[in-house]
Amino acid sequence: MDSTSCLAQLVPLEAVLFDIDGTLCDSDPIHLLAFQGMLQEIGYNGGVPIDEEFFVKHIAGKHNDDIADYLFPDDRVKGAKFLDDKEALFRSLAKEKVKPIDGLFKLKKWIEDRGLKRAAVTNAPRPNAEMIIEVLGLSGFFSAVIVGSECEHAKPFPDPYLKALEMLKVSKDHTIIFEDSVSGIKAGVAAGVPVIGLTTQNPAHLLMEAKPAFLIKDYADAKLWAALEDIDKKGGQITA
Repeated sequence: MDSTSCLAQLVPLEAVLFDIDGTLCDSDPIHLLAFQGMLQEIGYNGGVPIDEEFFVKHIAGKHNDDIADYLFPDDRVKGAKFLDDKEALFRSLAKEKVKPIDGLFKLKKWIEDRGLKRAAVTNAPRPNAEMIIEVLGLSGFFSAVIVGSECEHAKPFPDPYLKALEMLKVSKDHTIIFEDSVSGIKAGVAAGVPVIGLTTQNPAHLLMEAKPAFLIKDYADAKLWAALEDIDKKGGQITA
């Protein structure tokens, strides 16, 4: 099934849900930089900096509890403290470095013009999520920010997306999710919502294993706009 027909099934469209890191902005390189410096400082991996492959496999898109368990399996307290410090470093770096994914504001206008509901759904700590949303100028765009640690289970479980659907009072059958990680795509698919994957950081072949509806490079991708145009042709949105 092509991308156009995938989204056409969602008519009338009610809501759009976004992950944050790697989906609203390409923040993964900033996370990688923070992890590399801090892990090297404590002598992790014999003092050899972790590489992008390690980051994608063991860190990207995962909840901090799971990352801490992997990096420090024998010391949960140390792991939790390390991740708290790393997030503080990330926030200080991101304030200057974070930039929106190409085409994000064009898509934002498309969503607003059609009166669609929207929420941000993330495994990131709430301070990170709110900081990125504010820096990108999206504070007034999202009516809800769902954080994995505030749900019974974080991504890759569906709980955060199910909570978003409940808070927005929308149907999974009339909602789209944008995600950039295997963990996030799995969560959306498990919630029964079609997921459009972004190849911001993670390899396409890995993302496809999580079964997204289709993949795009960014929000300027012609494949996305062909699908959205098809929704418009079918009168496929609920206006405010």
